[in-house]
Amino acid sequence: MHPAERGVALLEVLVALVILATAAIAFVELVDGGTRAVTQARKRERELADEDRLLSAYTLLARSALDRRLGTRDVGPYRVSVQRPEPTLYRLAMSRAEAPEIEDLVTVVFRQEQGHAP
Repeated sequence: MHPAERGVALLEVLVALVILATAAIAFVELVDGGTRAVTQARKRERELADEDRLLSAYTLLARSALDRRLGTRDVGPYRVSVQRPEPTLYRLAMSRAEAPEIEDLVTVVFRQEQGHAP
């Protein structure tokens, strides 16, 4: 093997190593991005489960308790909005305090007027 051929072989090996390293870096970044996405999804899932429990607790409240909670207030890291669009309907909305304009969970509950209860 001539010295010139050895130099070309070494150059080919170096190019192959650079290509392999570039592919490995791309793969590591892909795995890192996937791991980050899974972590964020788990965090968001926990937040939605917390909001669901909070919404469930609010839907069990009596009319007088809902009347006392009319308006918007922060409950821990969440923002709870209680509105009464009709005399017998209450609109309950849950959002994160850091993004209050995005309502994650919303429901409407019916409560009879106190004078009309059977």
